[in-house]
Amino acid sequence: MAKLQIAVLGAGSWGTALALVLADNGHQVKLWTHTEAQAEKINESHMNEKYLPGVQLSDSIIAYPNIEEAVLDADMIVFAVPAKATREVAEKVNMVSRKTAVIVHVSKGIEPDSHLRISEILEETLNSEAMSDLVVLSGPSHAEEVVKRHPTTVTAASDDIAAAEMVQDAFMNQHFRVYTNTDVIGVEVGGALKNIIALAAGITDGLGYGDNAKAALITRGLAEIARLGTKMGANPLTFSGLTGVGDLIVTCTSVHSRNWRAGNMLGKGHKLDEVLESMGMVVEGVRTTKAAYQLADKYQVSMPITSALYRVLFEGVHPKEAVDQLMARVKTHEMEDLVNILEDQDEKTGN
Repeated sequence: MAKLQIAVLGAGSWGTALALVLADNGHQVKLWTHTEAQAEKINESHMNEKYLPGVQLSDSIIAYPNIEEAVLDADMIVFAVPAKATREVAEKVNMVSRKTAVIVHVSKGIEPDSHLRISEILEETLNSEAMSDLVVLSGPSHAEEVVKRHPTTVTAASDDIAAAEMVQDAFMNQHFRVYTNTDVIGVEVGGALKNIIALAAGITDGLGYGDNAKAALITRGLAEIARLGTKMGANPLTFSGLTGVGDLIVTCTSVHSRNWRAGNMLGKGHKLDEVLESMGMVVEGVRTTKAAYQLADKYQVSMPITSALYRVLFEGVHPKEAVDQLMARVKTHEMEDLVNILEDQDEKTGN
């Protein structure tokens, strides 16, 4: 495909890793950071030592502290900021954009209280002069492995399959494989809610429980994600793919996962404020737990793992007590979840 001018907004680990993928593919990449000092360091050393120490960046990646300069003439704008900053950054883009661009977002979260997914926040905030099409890029992908050019596979999802294919072409190479999907809801819900289950998996490891407990959490966590996602309008099959079970596995089992690491510290007895301060990066699962807890109530969906984690994070319940309460729940049938999900899908399709 033709080489593009692409602005990547957010110079954290994931934004930087994606900038490197795009540079590998020959695109001109402008990497925006909100601090002038970080931009200077990246441009002088061609490294982002704060988030990806020791990783050499392409000379074609130029960092900008000024968002207007970063998005100037951009064919594509990639939002790689934390979920909670999406609305604020989108408003800045509105004020400075001079050209309609394809918008890609790579954040994983749901806004508490409003219950909006990231794509909905962008659609609500960005004006038509700034955005032509909107695509979600998500999947099992740790920045630390992407920058080493280890094999990674993700999904580009959009209501407009042509837009998804454009993003697929822009990012895909021999190390970074991209599939397409039209189930935006399923891709976003899977990507957001897996962080909740990763926090819980980290807690069980921190408590000293073994692989049995983690396997149960991943499996039952996937059932919770699919239950809520289907109620919200997702295709249940999406949760058996990269942005469902794939992202869930990698986030629940890797030391690269900041959500797993945060949960692990909680399981070892550290307080939430202490954990968040020590991480140095946003732990999306904390904020998403609040949103998912509210959504479970809104849609009347049973989400016992999410509810237990909510009590740990926001009501001061000890992690071990929360696990004990989960194990003591009323007995039920394993296939009940699948039956309910299929029945919901039949209602939507009129079968």
